[in-house]
Amino acid sequence: MKIISLCPSNTELLAYLGLTEQLVAVDDYSDWPSSVHTLPKVGPDLHIDMDSVEAMKPDLVLASLSVPGMERNVTELEKRNIPYLVFQPHSLQDIANDLLRLGEALEQKERAQAVVERYYAIINQYAQLAKKVKQPTTLYWEWWPKPVFTPGKTNWLSEISELAGGTNLFADLEQANVQTDWEEIKKRNPHHICLVWVGVYTEKIDPNIVKKRPEWAQLEAVKSNRIYVLEEALFCRPSPRLLLGLKKIASLLHPDTFPAYDGTDPLLHQ
Repeated sequence: MKIISLCPSNTELLAYLGLTEQLVAVDDYSDWPSSVHTLPKVGPDLHIDMDSVEAMKPDLVLASLSVPGMERNVTELEKRNIPYLVFQPHSLQDIANDLLRLGEALEQKERAQAVVERYYAIINQYAQLAKKVKQPTTLYWEWWPKPVFTPGKTNWLSEISELAGGTNLFADLEQANVQTDWEEIKKRNPHHICLVWVGVYTEKIDPNIVKKRPEWAQLEAVKSNRIYVLEEALFCRPSPRLLLGLKKIASLLHPDTFPAYDGTDPLLHQ
């Protein structure tokens, strides 16, 4: 089949099924696995060049609704009668379901089932280890500094936090995306600060910047220097790569309880 992926998380779903050789093009932000770097690009996820997509005559386009504005892509695909699948995952279970849907669509049901079984085994392993943590810790995830955006309860980062022996600072708010301010975060006083600025490379983020915010020097996380600059690709994309992010953050929070972070993907290396 000739497949086009319109966002990184879709490309990654295909990669975990071992089917990236069927890709003929990807969006501008798809950067993993490295084999996709040489593929034609069809534009950024919110501004896909649909004329190029149509010209390639794909058998299937993998669309997404994970970012507001992506619905325009789906409208265009429908208008042009291009076959597509659309994903809109919010949770770790949604991601597993998407793997199964994709496997079924590509007649690789057994392969997808095997990947999902391994995926759940890793989640269960971390859930069991998290139970050993005597004092769960709070994590403030910063997607953007000003205005402040952070995940709420219905985002996968609340699940990742719990599996890593912690609690998302804004898990009490029943939404995926929370807009708040520095004063509110100061009041909640997190034990750890995780900087994952969307669209910004880690080397461009200075962790010391949070120390200059009004009265943040008094925060528990700042006083103990628990400020982490983390990769957007491992925490902000709804794909199985979140388990590599889990491996990283769990080892930072509770190094005596969880496996050390060595950069190897637990889903790809058994």
